[in-house]
Order: sequence, then C-alpha cells, then structure tokens
Amino acid sequence: MRNALALPVLLSLAAFSLSAAEPDATELGRGINAYVAHDYNVAIQHLRAANVPKLADYAAYYLAAAEQLTGDFDGALKELSRPGLQAGALGASPLAGRISLLRARVLLDKRDPESASKALETLQTDYKLLPQPDGDFALGLTYEALGEKPQASLSYEKVYYGSPNTDLAAQSWTAMERLRADLGQDFPAPSARQRLDRCAKWLDARQYAQARLEYSALAESLTGPDKDEAKVGVGVADYMKGDGNAAFRYLKSLGVADPEANAKRLYYLIEAARLTNDDTEMMRAVADLNEHHAQSAWRLKGLIAAGNHYFFSNEHDKYVPLYQAAIDSFPDDSSTALSHWRIAWDAYLSDKPERVPLLRDQVELYTSESHASTALYFLGRIAEGDGRYAEARAYYDRDTSQYPHYFYGILARERTKEEKKIATAVPDDGVKRWLAEIDWPAHRDLSESTPNSATLHTLDRVRLLLAAGLPDVAENEGRFGAKLEGEQPHLVALELARTAPTPFRALRIMKSLGGDYLSLPIEGAAPKYWQALFPLPYKDDVFRNAQARGLDPYDVAALIRQESEFNPGAKSSAGAYGLMQLIPSTGRLMARKQGIPGVRTSMLLNPGMNLRLGTQYLRVQLDNWGGNWLQTLAAYNAGPTHVREWLMSGTYREPAEFVESIPFNETREYVQAVLRNADLYRQIYSGKLAAEVETPAPKKPETARGKASPKHNPA
Repeated sequence: MRNALALPVLLSLAAFSLSAAEPDATELGRGINAYVAHDYNVAIQHLRAANVPKLADYAAYYLAAAEQLTGDFDGALKELSRPGLQAGALGASPLAGRISLLRARVLLDKRDPESASKALETLQTDYKLLPQPDGDFALGLTYEALGEKPQASLSYEKVYYGSPNTDLAAQSWTAMERLRADLGQDFPAPSARQRLDRCAKWLDARQYAQARLEYSALAESLTGPDKDEAKVGVGVADYMKGDGNAAFRYLKSLGVADPEANAKRLYYLIEAARLTNDDTEMMRAVADLNEHHAQSAWRLKGLIAAGNHYFFSNEHDKYVPLYQAAIDSFPDDSSTALSHWRIAWDAYLSDKPERVPLLRDQVELYTSESHASTALYFLGRIAEGDGRYAEARAYYDRDTSQYPHYFYGILARERTKEEKKIATAVPDDGVKRWLAEIDWPAHRDLSESTPNSATLHTLDRVRLLLAAGLPDVAENEGRFGAKLEGEQPHLVALELARTAPTPFRALRIMKSLGGDYLSLPIEGAAPKYWQALFPLPYKDDVFRNAQARGLDPYDVAALIRQESEFNPGAKSSAGAYGLMQLIPSTGRLMARKQGIPGVRTSMLLNPGMNLRLGTQYLRVQLDNWGGNWLQTLAAYNAGPTHVREWLMSGTYREPAEFVESIPFNETREYVQAVLRNADLYRQIYSGKLAAEVETPAPKKPETARGKASPKHNPA
C-alpha cells in the first residue's frame, strides 16, 4: 500500500507548498486572462508583476505578445531573449514553437533588413517546432521583406494549398497574387500535386462542393495521370456528400487511362453502387478490379466494401469469398482483420470443420486486434463442448490475463470460476506452448504511483497554472507533458481529473490519457486510478432510483458511463437528453407512469429527474425483454425492431453468440462496453478494491440480477 498512498501525499504537500507562490501565480493568471480579453495594457501590468520561475515561458510569451500588440517591439524582444527561452532549451514547453514564431514576427515588425534576417534565421532553425500554417505564412512574410520573392511565393503556396480551410489561406492568396504581378513569368507555379492535395484537404474538411468545384477546374487544366485523378475526384466529391446516384452515373461513364486513377474510380463506383443497391454494377466493378488491378490497394478496399454490403444483408455465400480474396491477395495488410474475423465467425456458427484453424489464425495473425480475445473465448467454448476441459482452461486463462477487462476476457474468467470441470482442470501443455509462441502486445505497467522527475516537472507546472486560475491552460500543459519521453501519463491524468470542473471532463481526461486500461489487471494501478476511470457521481440518486426499480446500481452506472459519460447536459444528434439519454417523448411517458405532471424537455437535463425517469424506462425495457439484460441493452441502443430482426435471423446457443452476431458495430460494442463497465464497477466498489474506495455498497436489488446476467440468460 505504500506506493498507492504516495501520490495523494505528494499532491497534498505540493498543494501546501503553492501557498507562498499563489500571489505571483494569480498575477500570471490575471495577465493571461487580460491578454485573451484583448486588454493588453492591463495584461502587461499583471505579467510584469508575476514571478513564477517554473512558468517563465508563459509569462514571457504573453508579456511579449502584449508588448508587440501595443507597439513595444524592443520590450517584446527583451522578454523573448531571456535565458532559457530559446527553442532548444524549451523542449518541455508547449510554447516552444509559438515563442520562436512570436520572436520572428516581432523582428519583422521592426521593418529593417537586419531584423528580417534574424527572423529568417529563427524560423529556419526552429522550423520543425513552428505551429502550422502560421510558420509557413511567417516565412512568406520574411522572405518578402528580404526581397526574396520566389521563396516568399513558395511559402505562401504551402499555406494556400496545404491549409485551404483557414483564414491564412485567403491571406496567402492575396500575397501570391501580389507576387505574381511582380514576378510575371518568374513566379513559381504550384505543382499539380499541390493543387490536387488542396482538393483532398477540402474533402477532409467536408467542404464537398468546394472540392468538386476545384477538381472540375483541374480536370480541365491538368494533363496525363493528374488530369485523370482530378476527373475521378469529381465523382468522389459527389459520393462523399451522399449523392450516390450522381456519383454512380458520373463514375460509370468516366473513362481514364491512368491505372491507379481507374482503380480508384472502380472502388468509388462500388461504393456508389452500394448506396443505390445496384448489386450487379457493384460486382461488375469488383470483377474489373480483379482483372486489371489485382495488386492495387483500391482493389483491397473494393473487396472489403463489397463484402460488407453482403455481410449486412446476411448473405454468407457472397461475403465469404470476397473477404477471402482480400485476405489471400493482401496477407500482410492489417485492414483485413475484420474480414478474417467475419469468415471465422461464420465458420464457428455453422460448425464448419475449419472453424478451429480460422480462430487460431485470428489469434496468430491479428494479435493486436480486439477479436483475438473473442477468438480465444470461442476456442475455449469449442474445447469445452468437446469435453477437452484442459484445453479450454488454457484458452480461458490466456484470455483472462491478456484481456482482463474485454467483454470476452470477462466471460472467460467467469467460465473458469463457475464451471467446475473448467475450474479444476490443469491447463493443457500443448495449447500453452502454442500461446507462448505468439508475440502478444506489451501492456504498460501503471502500478507506480510515485512521480518521476519528468512527471513532477509537468505536475508542478499544472498545479501552478491551476493556482493561476487557468484550468484550460493547465489541461493543455498536462496533455503536452504526458506525451514526452519518460513521462507517466496516468499520473498526469489523475492530477488533471482531480482538478477538473466536472465529472464529465474528468472522465474524458482519464480516458484520453489513462493508458490501455482494458488490458490492465485490476492490481496494475492504484484504486484512485480505477475510481477516476469509473466514477460514481450522483451516486445517491443512482443507487436510490436503481434499487427502487429492482435494478443493479452498477448496471445503471455502467450504462450512464457509456451513454453520456456522466454529463447531465449531454444532447445527442438523435435528440436524446441527459445522463441516460432520454428522448423527450419517452421522458414524458415515464413521467405520466409515475404521476409527474408537466415534464418539459429542459427537465431531462436535471440529473435527479433524468435518473428517475431513465431507470423507470430501463425497468420497462427489461420487463419487455423478459429480464434479458443483453437484449435490453441492444434495444436501448438500436431500438426494439432491430433486436427482433437479429433474434429471428439465427439460433444462438449462448448469449455471447447473440452479442457477437449483432451486425451494427455501434450496438455490438455498446452492449459489450456496458457489461464490461458493470464488471469493473463491481470490482472497484464492491470487490477487492472496495475497502479503499469511499462510496456506499449497493443493497441487493429487489429483483435478482441473475435474471439479467449474460452468463445465465439465453439470447
């Protein structure tokens, strides 16, 4: 326990030691906030009074920026020239590139050749650190100030073609037009690649109309393969904006000579045909890819796209050969992992002789993919069904140790605990040897709770920024520091989560910085780490409402974590509100059942009301599905109609088969995640960590949870 307690002690000492520094930290915060509010004279006053050595980069940057904007260029340069503020000495600061850029811009503001030369030297030396596209734009200004107009043009072109969806792109275009007039024929024309990349950036920004417009113009002006790429781009833009009919008609009639452009055309023709449900044209395009572009990456994408089309319509005889062709033709491409799994799963459900080799291949070939855990579990189920309990135990043990908090890792653990013949079996040596030969992904040990020097540096800066009243800046500092070599991101995450303004924000921080916690054994990190990842805000309301309706509070907490991440103000694109993501009409219906009049939509954002109505709705759904928790979760996410269709499409021997057969990725992952969350909530708050966590233990629900348990209830 000594290590587990070390971090809280350090945090308390650090907080105490800040008391003497808080006045200066407060000055820093006031200065930065004044700068953000464009009150530069007030910012200068506070920043000059701040004396926080560990945050000297922040004080210098914002003071210099304020002085620049008030015309005090010499004062700004003096601040930026202080010892330790050169880029090479600021590797551990998120401001390193911004300080170099600011120094160059201030030097340019002095408007003399010597200063412009110094600005160029700064920008060139620190180029890799510069924020973009600001750095390239500053280079353009600098070259232009030095009279190097062709170089200036090239820098402006980088901004205009590389970052089209920015204000600096428009300013760069104005500068380019000015230089084009000055240089005439000496103006460096942009390459075709740059112009095509600009169109692709518009697609990335979802500006499909603009992308189509520019692709169309390039199709008229370019030649050769570049022209063909632009012509195909027109159809791609139509497809990506959702106009499948227009994309299909255009791409079908389009002729291009370049092989790669034609392969791309055929792939998007497949996708457009999928949108219009034209299977004949889709398979004709697949055949063309097979015949003329066998090794093109576009063929791989086309085979998988066509396979997916038939997978979602449950046509096994059509999707299996398409997926198999992708795997056979591109054996080293990891994007075939899901295709391989779908073939293996079809073989498992159909009891085909090749099911065991396929499941083993899934583990060997795609070890880092999540379905390796799934394959291990079902290899164990096959062995168990055949009476080979020692083999089953070996598969389950590896699944449990390698993927302790994955859905199937949890099921494997339950099999070894609750099935007597498995629990008493000695793991098979042959299976153990095979498993030992696999190159399993390494998982970082997060049990260390004492910060090292690098982490202490980051934590000190984070705490000082918090003391300055700059929570957003503190979070950015922490996220930057967590990426540095030698850091302990989970400790930085804990500090940021501890000081986050809301449970929702804290959980987001933990999920983004907390590491690969699903593969981490429960003893692999301190209790506070797990509690931060699986929090119980609103715990009194959660427990009271869950128990009143015969629900397990940990199941409810698990669902809330997945639905809204405990954000009471969450609003979905589908019009669902609050912690449990209730549709207003559903909320009003549940309110009438409880005799609550006049429930408005805004009331669903109240945590207490949302939990009261949401747990009532969950109880109704659970009753509608005969107490089946898995089907209830699937319906909660995808709606009852889809669940009925899925139940009718197959016969499932156990609940896990139903879950794995859900065709909607979102719903399948949702069901698995809620069950996984609930398992972790129980371990943290009522299991082996409960003694170290301050939260009430749940009372036994009025309705036994066994009715809803995935291990007892058939799908």
